[in-house]
Amino acid sequence: MVLDLRRPIVQAPMAGGPSTPALTAAVSDAGGLGFLAAGYRTPEAVREEVRATRALTAERFGVNVFLPGPRGDDEAVRRYADRLRAEAERRGVELGEPRWDDDAWEAKVAVLAEERVPVVSFTFGLPGSDAVAALHDAGACVLVTVTTPDEARAAAAAGADALVVQGVEAGGHRGGFRDEDGVGEYGLLVLLRLVARAVDLPLVAAGGIGDGPSVAAVLVAGAEAAQLGTAFLGCPEAGTGALHREALAAGGETALTRAFSGRRARGLVNRFLGEHGATAPAAYPQVHHLTTPLRAAARSAGDAGGINLWAGQGHGLAEPLPAGDLVRRLADDAREALARALR
Repeated sequence: MVLDLRRPIVQAPMAGGPSTPALTAAVSDAGGLGFLAAGYRTPEAVREEVRATRALTAERFGVNVFLPGPRGDDEAVRRYADRLRAEAERRGVELGEPRWDDDAWEAKVAVLAEERVPVVSFTFGLPGSDAVAALHDAGACVLVTVTTPDEARAAAAAGADALVVQGVEAGGHRGGFRDEDGVGEYGLLVLLRLVARAVDLPLVAAGGIGDGPSVAAVLVAGAEAAQLGTAFLGCPEAGTGALHREALAAGGETALTRAFSGRRARGLVNRFLGEHGATAPAAYPQVHHLTTPLRAAARSAGDAGGINLWAGQGHGLAEPLPAGDLVRRLADDAREALARALR
């Protein structure tokens, strides 16, 4: 097994605050694999979080890197900004600058190689051969997030050691190579089986997994481990905001939207998503930067209707346990589910 886990549980990297050194260390200490999120962080901030995590655990952990996509249409972004001006006026803030950037991903890869982080995963694309080679030279296991069998084949050809297979049920951003409606919107179990036939690599299943029986299901379907994100949002070690925690506890429907970031992402349906989801362009990270002041103002005002509330379809299965207890519960319940299935 490439990941060599005592318990087949991976904590999904959740950018924007929820992934913390404390959460990452607690998951790894319990026998799973904790992940930091390099997205939206500076390279030096990533280095600091890596070192902070190392101070908390001697176990292996991972770091996830966002890869850049093509620049979105500037005119479409301008039209979307015009739609949002009334919202900005109500909040008493200026819209953010809708700039494109590459999230300094190459500098972050250099930091991760220098720090000899044991596991590095990539989202939103395929890393170049130089990046993969540098990480391999530093002793890292390289994972690539895929949402289609073709992406899986490309990742295998690029030298990935394992794949994160993300079903459409997953909360947060779609991790595939192309942000196009209808692309990479397979259910997880179907996608796992298609990818397992397409490539001979270890697979980590992600998307809508919220309890032990669902962990058991993906292990039976061919995964080496299950990656869960929403399930960890309620842990005390997570950096999840109070409004987000309250919304998850209240429950509700989820939907895919570009309203907050310009890239498809699954979250709880709220006012902002409902009002702006249909008109938001495919323009990441321009829209992310554009809406950042709006979301910050909504958080300050205690308005959950104005922020992104990322959540997977299985969010109703989540229990707000300490991270280590959650890892152990998931693994124990998965083992029991497998035993029941064999009776």
